[in-house]
Amino acid sequence: MSDKKMTSSRKNHLKSVMLQIASTRLEEEVAEIAKAKEAYLEENCPSLSLPGSVEELQKLIKDIHGKIDKVDEERYDADAKVTKGQKEIDDLKIKVTEIKGMKKPALKKVRLSADQMLQALLGSKHKVTMDLRSNLKQVKKEVKQESAEVGDWRQNVEDKKDRKKMFEGAEA
Repeated sequence: MSDKKMTSSRKNHLKSVMLQIASTRLEEEVAEIAKAKEAYLEENCPSLSLPGSVEELQKLIKDIHGKIDKVDEERYDADAKVTKGQKEIDDLKIKVTEIKGMKKPALKKVRLSADQMLQALLGSKHKVTMDLRSNLKQVKKEVKQESAEVGDWRQNVEDKKDRKKMFEGAEA
């Protein structure tokens, strides 16, 4: 089969027809929504007729307050259902991630000094400086002359004999 390309005039014509159909459908939908809204308002909100006497007016106000309380209770119940559903969704998401296996994100290497870490943890109010190197014990390096010179191994053995005699004398 050969693929025939549509001409640009044909494309434009089809596009305009589709847009006309879509616009009429949108208009019909808007009209249906308006009719449904009017029907709901007529059903749930009857026309207001204000009574002439004060007692009748107070009775009407009490009825309206009762309806408001009822609507508030329904709203609260609906809100509670939504929050309960949201908690269940979050729990299920956590269970799904646990079942799939927790993937650890790639961590970035952060270079902070001890002072910067303390400032981040304690906040900028606390001025704590911590120089870790100043708290270290000073060690003097002693360079052994024996290690610098490569000597005869027999000489080292004879030097060690004196140590051996020291330990043998301590035991006795």
